[in-house]
Amino acid sequence: MNISRPREGKIFYGWWIVVVSGIGLFMGYGAVISFSFGVFSNPLGQEFHWSRTEISLAYSLSLIVYCLATPLLGRLIDRIGARKIILPSVLIFGLCLISFQMLSGNLWHFYAIYLVMGLVGGGNSLVPYSGVISHWFDKRRGLALGLAAIGVGLSTFLIPSLAHTLISAAGWRGAYTILGLMVILVTIPVVGFFLVDKPQLMGLLPDGEIVPHQELKTPPGELEGLTSFEALRTRTFWLLFIAFLLIGISVVGCLIHLVPMLTDRGVSARTAAFATSVLGGAVILGRVVSGYLLDRLFASYVATVFFIGAGIGILILWSGAAGVWAFVGAFLIGMGMGAENDIVAYVVSRYFGLRAYSEIYGYVLISFAMGGIIGPLMMGIGFDRTGSYRVILGVFLVATLLGAVLMTRLGPYRVWNTSASSSDGSQVVLVV
Repeated sequence: MNISRPREGKIFYGWWIVVVSGIGLFMGYGAVISFSFGVFSNPLGQEFHWSRTEISLAYSLSLIVYCLATPLLGRLIDRIGARKIILPSVLIFGLCLISFQMLSGNLWHFYAIYLVMGLVGGGNSLVPYSGVISHWFDKRRGLALGLAAIGVGLSTFLIPSLAHTLISAAGWRGAYTILGLMVILVTIPVVGFFLVDKPQLMGLLPDGEIVPHQELKTPPGELEGLTSFEALRTRTFWLLFIAFLLIGISVVGCLIHLVPMLTDRGVSARTAAFATSVLGGAVILGRVVSGYLLDRLFASYVATVFFIGAGIGILILWSGAAGVWAFVGAFLIGMGMGAENDIVAYVVSRYFGLRAYSEIYGYVLISFAMGGIIGPLMMGIGFDRTGSYRVILGVFLVATLLGAVLMTRLGPYRVWNTSASSSDGSQVVLVV
């Protein structure tokens, strides 16, 4: 096939796909639910007299269902396209938020809404959007994934404050309703009008190359890569799964318990909250920097550096730091947390191809979601039994360094493009 370059000065449509994905992720399941949940906890408890454990269980149940459902949604995305999954998922998610307007005092009602949101959450998350971006980009895939993920990072700053403001102005029921309307009225038009699953549908190839008009009638061949069944039988998949599980447990555990950890050391609540903001800002920076580096360096090298950095951050917190060094530790942990999301999406495409990308990514993503459940729980249990976070932070330090070591054992990329080469200069395995 003869390929021509796009006209100079014309913006490649793939970058608009990145913008659309960023908007979708900003209003997605992870952003809206994870970062607003704590803000709604006190108003719900005061009105219904539910305990914090009862309220927190809703989030845990939702996350468990999310883990189970995401690979199945990923399979549908691979078969019928991301857009056809995102739109109904967004609609159901938004309606669930609006339905809090009619929430009764029965816990089962509260849990049922969160279970449904977990069920469709994978259709409104990094899974479909990263798949679309991976189709649109090859040489700049890492940077594109990192820029799109900024949408999630911005939510760490804006969604909690927005939810608090809405609760103050309209009550918690009104706040949920407004958030639900925002999810529907912002995401559905943007995705519906501007998201295109693959560049071939616009007569393009990844990174902006153009297919001559006379060849547009030729349907693109089947995407190359492993099936989900084949991927699950590889050593590479399980190395990735275990590494990301270990990192997820450590960084999410530190994130959730950062404020009480620092206040226990005499830091004011305001300063401790600012440390969380520093961590959130580092997440955004980590996504952009790691994405840029992934396009230029071997992913194992990038992952190892960021994960060791996160380990150093945990070591700083383990040492009992409470001043400036505590902020340094939070920053390093945030950088590792941000990089992990980019690395997951990137390495799945490089080692398993795009044939079953969304489904395989869904399976790998389970590891990080499990980390979000296990890590905070370990921190809480460790503190309750010892009166300190020190022992668990030591465990997290070992886990993080072990995750970094596992990333060095992945071997060269598998690629399905004869023109591709590995970033580290090693021989590339061609699968045909």
